[in-house]
Amino acid sequence: MLYGDGRLPRRVAMLSMHTSPLEQPGTGDAGGMNVYIVELSRHLASIGTEVEIFTRATSSDLPPVAELAPGVTVRHADAGPYEDIGRADMPAQLCAFTADVLRAEAAHEPGYFDIVHSHYWLSGRVGAAAARRWAVPLVHTAHTLAKVKNAALAAGDRPESAVRVAGEEQVIARANRLVASTAEEAGHLVRLYGAQPGRIDVVAPGVDLEVFRPGEASAARTRLGVPPDAVLLLFVGRIQPLKAPDVLLRAAAEMVGLDPSLRERLVVAVVGGPSGSGLDAPDSLVKLAAQLGIADLTRFLPPMPQRALADWYRAATAVVVPSHSESFGLVAVEAQACGSPVVAAAVGGLRTAVRDGVSGVLVDSRDPARYADVLRRLVDAPRWRRRLAAGAVAHAETFGWSATADGVARAYRDALGVRDAVAAPA
Repeated sequence: MLYGDGRLPRRVAMLSMHTSPLEQPGTGDAGGMNVYIVELSRHLASIGTEVEIFTRATSSDLPPVAELAPGVTVRHADAGPYEDIGRADMPAQLCAFTADVLRAEAAHEPGYFDIVHSHYWLSGRVGAAAARRWAVPLVHTAHTLAKVKNAALAAGDRPESAVRVAGEEQVIARANRLVASTAEEAGHLVRLYGAQPGRIDVVAPGVDLEVFRPGEASAARTRLGVPPDAVLLLFVGRIQPLKAPDVLLRAAAEMVGLDPSLRERLVVAVVGGPSGSGLDAPDSLVKLAAQLGIADLTRFLPPMPQRALADWYRAATAVVVPSHSESFGLVAVEAQACGSPVVAAAVGGLRTAVRDGVSGVLVDSRDPARYADVLRRLVDAPRWRRRLAAGAVAHAETFGWSATADGVARAYRDALGVRDAVAAPA
């Protein structure tokens, strides 16, 4: 089948080995990648490409196949024990997961899948084997890169393993197309991994602009039980050193120390669950809030569905994203889409997700005092905050999942076009 005429692939095998798209983002290994796979798959299906997502079964109660949306199914592959296992233990299950993926395809006529699209390096290892067996192109999205993370480790965090680094190098060398979220990530792929620039497509992730949209902040605060005059500082994400939620707590304590009257109306909300090395000390943030003397001002909330999360964004005075590294920063875009200015670290994809001085502020420092200074200025200058809020909405509107699906579909067509050109007789 030729694809040079611009036709879409009929069916894609989407691989997400270590985390299921059906899981709630914000805890364990579930995060922005889960949202990315779900929304990309839905939008690909809406333009005519069926998607089958393969993920590892973590319970015997899970059905072998579940429908996520029309044209999108999730297959639970048997690989390892029916329980959550750490990513460090996941490589041992690569062979079993690969075998289950290959068995699923073998039940169909040859040529059932046109493309393999793998997410994260573990899935990339499986994708390379499947693509070779099925004689189809491999498209890979890294989401995060070990060499980038290791260059920006948080204090007390564990470096990514040499096994992962080697695995990423192999997958990046094997993939027909690489989908990067930002131009900076594309540069990392070239400089750190030797990827060929001509095989990289830069496609920004999107945001659900129907769910994440502006709304009345006072109404959102009423629904959430937040006082109407509160200064609400919000962190959303997995609780682990990489995401640096402690920076927000320390900045809040700094603000109260400089202006004790702020204690009467400051609310710090942390939405998310422990993940990664954060599981080593799951109550560390609670203890830190007590040590800083702001336990009475801090609310710790579990991960929540998108519509509930949107209310927190709308209610927030500012959303703080102080990560040590981010390939993109989906939380920042979701918050801006709801009209909340974002104060974020000037790292990685956050430089794309946040337009400095227009939709939020990028902080080129790990010092909580610098964050406190920016946040105090937002509180003391409501006109500036309103201007940033308007800029946040306008900036977020440039990120839609339809555009993401179109960009990824172009990568698919390029991969298939090259494959067919090579296979065509001279």
